[in-house]
Amino acid sequence: MSQTFRQPEILEIARRDGKVTVEGLAAHFGVTLQTIRRDLTDLAEAGRLERVHGGAILPSGVANIGYEERRALHHDAKTAIARACAAEVPEKISLFLNIGTSTEAVARELLGHRNMLVVTNNMNVANILAANADCEVIVTGGNLRRADGGLVGTLAAETIRQFKFDLAVIGCSALDRDGDLLDFDIQEVGVSQTILRQSRKTFLVADHSKLSRSAPARIGSLSQLDAVFTDRSLPVDLSRACEAWQTRVVLA
Repeated sequence: MSQTFRQPEILEIARRDGKVTVEGLAAHFGVTLQTIRRDLTDLAEAGRLERVHGGAILPSGVANIGYEERRALHHDAKTAIARACAAEVPEKISLFLNIGTSTEAVARELLGHRNMLVVTNNMNVANILAANADCEVIVTGGNLRRADGGLVGTLAAETIRQFKFDLAVIGCSALDRDGDLLDFDIQEVGVSQTILRQSRKTFLVADHSKLSRSAPARIGSLSQLDAVFTDRSLPVDLSRACEAWQTRVVLA
């Protein structure tokens, strides 16, 4: 396979898995390690990947990848995570669901829940839960982010401050190795911080790729959360930190 065909597939694998390795790609394509290293160097120089020891990861940046692309990434993992999370969401509660494809997956798993009040700043979540007649849905105000149907800014935060939620289920764009939750949009970060303050209990839904990504703005820490639902074991140091923080890690 020529370089022209290899490199787009390398990018697709990186988007799917969060990272690629030289040895893994060489075996996948049936080419030499040196050939893959050249491909990764070319992609890194073009800003498409970031080289790390033994391979490459998606580049750190100040902008998130496209919404439709995010929705397709790790679809099975997000579904499994959402089911595990929804199984721990009681009925007859007030719940907040924020922006993100992972929280949308949770919304789909809540279509059978009864007697719930759900507040969201995610237009997609609202549209999903509109199909549940036993769920009252309140949408915050805010500036509409057309790229993903998110509502952000001061008005969204002001709406959220009117409530005290039994539970919030949130997502993030990246999860740092020290347990910090990160995002790209500073307006969304302010809203997410308000959600944390206004919730009695908070769950994070995040697939393994979030640990391979970076984003510039800090939402908070896993130490502030009650549980994180993910599809692979956390790094040993972070797992030990979660134990010390009494933040449960649930593997879907």
